Amino acid sequence: MGDLRRPAGPVEPPPSNWSWPAVDRASPDGVVGVGADLEPGTLLSAYRAGIFPMPIRPRGPMAWWSPDPRGVLPLDRLRLTRSLRASSRRYQVRLDTAFGDVVEACADPRRPGGWITDEIRTAYGRLHRLGWAHSVEAWSRDERPRLLGGLYGIAIGGLFAGESMFHHARDASKVALVELVEIMRGAGPASRLLDVQWLTPHLASLGAVEVARPAYFALLARALEQPLPPQFAGQRARLGLGAAAD
Repeated sequence: MGDLRRPAGPVEPPPSNWSWPAVDRASPDGVVGVGADLEPGTLLSAYRAGIFPMPIRPRGPMAWWSPDPRGVLPLDRLRLTRSLRASSRRYQVRLDTAFGDVVEACADPRRPGGWITDEIRTAYGRLHRLGWAHSVEAWSRDERPRLLGGLYGIAIGGLFAGESMFHHARDASKVALVELVEIMRGAGPASRLLDVQWLTPHLASLGAVEVARPAYFALLARALEQPLPPQFAGQRARLGLGAAAD
């Protein structure tokens, strides 16, 4: 479950011992380098440099990626269909109340292409406790609510770098994504960046697009100059989309 001791705002960790190669030297599939570590300072410096970690293959060596083109979800292009609006009323949406459970569900080895190792789960758990990694969760409205879907990622200023999402019920992960977009839109959508890494058919159906690397880095530079949305400042919350106010 989420860590009740998470601080009220992100804590900057010690700097990384690693430096990143120029991303224009990335391989054709976007690999910038292989190796390094997953210390909090290393991860944050990577995201600030437009780079993210993922094993080359499940259980393979850790690689650092800067794909070109890059998948992003423009905040004004989210496709909120009538059926998705209806689905939103079936769930209560919460922020950072079950981060570990969301990551565990995303890491389910039965999912195709599973890449979230124990090392990754531990690393992002550290970032969560420092206030940088967040989960948006869709819960049932039962007497004993159940976690039915969600997503997690890294928030740095106006950047949210989405890592993974899951669902155990129809539209549950989409409802979490809609709430994330609302959080970012409320903080000033023009300079905010929702990075989805690679464009998939599922994300494209929700409005995500591809942008060339230079355009992505221009968006990233503006986003990193923005303040963190207040919802990511450390408080626990039940949020939006049909969620009852407490």
